[in-house]
Amino acid sequence: MTAPADLPTEFRTPRLLLRSPRPEDAAAQVRAIAESHAELRRWMVWAQEVQTPQQATENLTRAQEAYRRGENLRLLVWSADGRELIGSSGFHALDWRVPKAEIGYWIATPHTGQGYAQEVAAFLTDYGLNTLGFRRLEIRCDARNERSARIPRALGYVQDALLRNDDVAADDPGQLRDTLVFSRVQ
Repeated sequence: MTAPADLPTEFRTPRLLLRSPRPEDAAAQVRAIAESHAELRRWMVWAQEVQTPQQATENLTRAQEAYRRGENLRLLVWSADGRELIGSSGFHALDWRVPKAEIGYWIATPHTGQGYAQEVAAFLTDYGLNTLGFRRLEIRCDARNERSARIPRALGYVQDALLRNDDVAADDPGQLRDTLVFSRVQ
């Protein structure tokens, strides 16, 4: 199986707009990451420094191209009216031969605790299994990230593994961390 040639670039959930990245989203991405930096840097290697507008434009350009090629289906999470960037999610670590993907997500700090990450992950789980035909979806997170780990559990994912000393901590490369691996299969 290969990536569908006509992948939609926009989706709606009950409260959100999910849209593939565009370079013109750079200012919104810089703002969302900056206001969430303290929280994001604990869990995300890419968030150790605040992103500049130029870095964001380059990042979004690469993400847009990867989406077009079906290599990484990153989606920016917007308010329903498309005016405020709330976070990012999507299908990563794609393997169209199986087919399988990993769902990743982050929500900007001012919007956490409102169920947005779970809403997005629920939509992507349904879309991935029932429309894209994935046979396996994974959600992985640092074992210390209890808020992130609640989402796959709430969505009926099974914890496949606790990978001990699997990686270094995003905010402290001198500290090892464990990774939880959750999956839904069909």
